[in-house]
Amino acid sequence: MPMPRPFAAHEWLIAWRYLRATRAEGGVSVMTWISLIGITLAVFALIATLAVRSGFRTEFVDTILGANAHVTYYSFTRTNEDGTSTNTLDDYADRAAVLRAVPGVTHAAPVVRGQVLAGADGRNIGAQVVGMAGDDVAALPRIVTEDMGQGDFSRYGDGVAVGSGIARQLGLRVGDSIRLLSPDGARTPFGTSPRVGVYEVVYIFSAGRYDIDGTRIYMPFAEAQSYFNRDGVADQIELLLADPEALPDVMPRLWQAAGPGGAFQTWQDTSGAFLRALEVEDNVMFVILSVLVLIAAMNIVSGLIMLVKNKQTDIGILRTIGLTEGAVLRVFFICGASVGVAGTLAGVVLGCLFAIYIDPIFALVNGVSGGGVWDPSIRGIYYLPAQLRMGDVATAMALSLGLSFVVTIFPARRAARMNPVEALRHG
Repeated sequence: MPMPRPFAAHEWLIAWRYLRATRAEGGVSVMTWISLIGITLAVFALIATLAVRSGFRTEFVDTILGANAHVTYYSFTRTNEDGTSTNTLDDYADRAAVLRAVPGVTHAAPVVRGQVLAGADGRNIGAQVVGMAGDDVAALPRIVTEDMGQGDFSRYGDGVAVGSGIARQLGLRVGDSIRLLSPDGARTPFGTSPRVGVYEVVYIFSAGRYDIDGTRIYMPFAEAQSYFNRDGVADQIELLLADPEALPDVMPRLWQAAGPGGAFQTWQDTSGAFLRALEVEDNVMFVILSVLVLIAAMNIVSGLIMLVKNKQTDIGILRTIGLTEGAVLRVFFICGASVGVAGTLAGVVLGCLFAIYIDPIFALVNGVSGGGVWDPSIRGIYYLPAQLRMGDVATAMALSLGLSFVVTIFPARRAARMNPVEALRHG
């Protein structure tokens, strides 16, 4: 007589009968539903968290790379013949050309930077002026865009480009005038006097980061040199890379090309601490939510233990008519694993829907709570991002299914090893 194959049709039939049994029939349908809902919510929370985590990091890095240089070169402080100290670059044009020729570098732009007090219509805020040529500003991915920018950037040489946050705080529109006050003005026998300049707002940009849009003003390079007393020099050279993540490969070539007298600062240097903090937080959250999935899976154990206790007589009868220990184990394993699989699939569906429709969901939550749930001045970006990655979904599914299958084995083994005589006697 041939051996029945594992997970045969009659084993699935018995398991399905036990899962559908009501409490009056000795089943544990309530516990089954509790286990199912627990697994569903745990997997949903895990996928939603992983999606938001991935989206937040991607958006944060994208806004950093889109509005800032990937690598910045600056000169060491040196003493001039008159005894004054400076760290400006006299040979910025030649230096930019050398750095631009390094493989992996797509753009190199000399820059002048300065702090100013910006004002309009009686309102004033602190701002940072970045002096760059028009072509160099246009090379920044998130500054000159058709969908987020306002105005005609071709007129950049006639005025300045301001961030949307500055425009909002000062009530500026394209064509208005902005007054810039710099403490680093004209040098006189009595010292350095503040310099005031009035410029037309020819373009309003939105880089996607609150701290950039609310503080940054772009000014033509030559005008910035004159305004900040940097005639014939630049403060630094900003570089864009073809692959910003390839810093370990590009940096040795940049150091070799630059030679002595200066140093580099990368985007990972300026934001690395925050990214590392994000990574630590992500790992901690994954561990916590994994524990949540484990707790939900333990409900399956509780339900199966109750099911085994209620079905002692059935187990004794099944063993008496010829069902093997392995067959009984598989019956109860199917019971527990089916709950885990169903809960996992439901959780995956809910988690994916949450990531896909996070914008209307967040808008609803924000509306119900009266607004102010997301403060861009604290978080740096304007909305809660989510990025659904198949790797994250697969990780959540593997974790949930793995835990569900493992914890199911123990009560299933207990049922399989039950003595049929004792089961019939105490059933």
